[in-house]
Amino acid sequence: MRGNVGSRFNRGRVRKGSRHEVGKGLADIVALSFWQTDTMVAPSPQAAKTTSKACVQVAAPLTPVHGPSVWYADEYKNSDTWVYHLTDLDLKELTLAVEGVQKSGKDIKDVTQVDFPLPTLGPRLIQIRDEVVNGRGFQLLRGFPVGKFTTEQTVIGYWGLGTYWGKAVSQNKKHHLIGHVKDLGLPGGHHDIVNRVYATYGAQPYHCDPVDVVGLLCLKQAKEGGLSSWSSSHAVHNELLQRAPELASELAQPLFLDRKNEIPAGKGPFYKMPVFNYHKGRLIAFYENSFYQAAQRHPEVGPLSEAQLKAIDTFDAIAASDKLRMDWVLQPGDLQLLNNHQVVHTRAEFVDHEEWEKKRHLLRLWVAPPNGWPIPEEFEERYGSNEIGNRGGIVIPGFEPRVPLDAE
Repeated sequence: MRGNVGSRFNRGRVRKGSRHEVGKGLADIVALSFWQTDTMVAPSPQAAKTTSKACVQVAAPLTPVHGPSVWYADEYKNSDTWVYHLTDLDLKELTLAVEGVQKSGKDIKDVTQVDFPLPTLGPRLIQIRDEVVNGRGFQLLRGFPVGKFTTEQTVIGYWGLGTYWGKAVSQNKKHHLIGHVKDLGLPGGHHDIVNRVYATYGAQPYHCDPVDVVGLLCLKQAKEGGLSSWSSSHAVHNELLQRAPELASELAQPLFLDRKNEIPAGKGPFYKMPVFNYHKGRLIAFYENSFYQAAQRHPEVGPLSEAQLKAIDTFDAIAASDKLRMDWVLQPGDLQLLNNHQVVHTRAEFVDHEEWEKKRHLLRLWVAPPNGWPIPEEFEERYGSNEIGNRGGIVIPGFEPRVPLDAE
């Protein structure tokens, strides 16, 4: 599905000693942690029905995933069931809450859900969060009043909505709790492998972010291009198992990822993690293509093997296929939510306006929801913690958390 659906509906190599080289079969080793316990996170009342379907997605490692997290484009491309249009009452509540925060003088990063009352919209936001966490894994909200709010009001409003989805975590080495997705004109741009691609005009390869849920609010569109696309990584997993099981097995082994010079205390410049992680009845996918490529700059890592390259290329090809891929041209006021454990997303290259104030601009939230999934120990290397509701993001020594009003 290419183009704007909204127009119709308005609406590294593995080192010695790794589990790749030990004597047991891969499936046997992965299974050791997979069935440690059969307990699952208790869902919120609103999510009970959806979560009951999703608790056990996969019966064993390297077997097909089942449930609402596995979907294909045909199921949604001709429907707006995944789009929520903010109502007049929603906007009234949002405006009053924003004005209340402004009057209080409270720092945006300190605003909590209690400080941002949304009597009608709030419960709806929690339902939306639960669908993203335990359902299909994506949602679009339309009609955020970016044209009526000031810059400060927009940031406050977006932050306030986020308090209903979970804890916002840092997104970069500057400890930004709201990120600005905008071309900063960085030296080398997207051609420099250590630059974060979101701060350039270049195409972003398929990836997920190192947090449970990502939110993107569109403020300004590019002059040309910038198409957003996403696919079910669980459907990619199933397709790989069917077409080339040896490649699925390759992606269940650790791959090296670069930190792109955003190195937390006590950590090295790279780490390793599988794409396909099986834990407590779930498949937890973690895929960051540009970070695999960047990691090869380290002599200790070395080049990706032929099998790894083929597995990565095949993953990308399946995710980008018409069968799986959803496309959307984000318009001002569109707010997209994605579950990083089951959805991968990408952005096409774009041509931007010359004037800074007209350039393509999105606000980003990385959120750890209170009803998140249990995740395996390997994720601590990237998430910092496995604690549900308090994990993910990038925390670098020497920076305090803050919410900037513009890209920097």
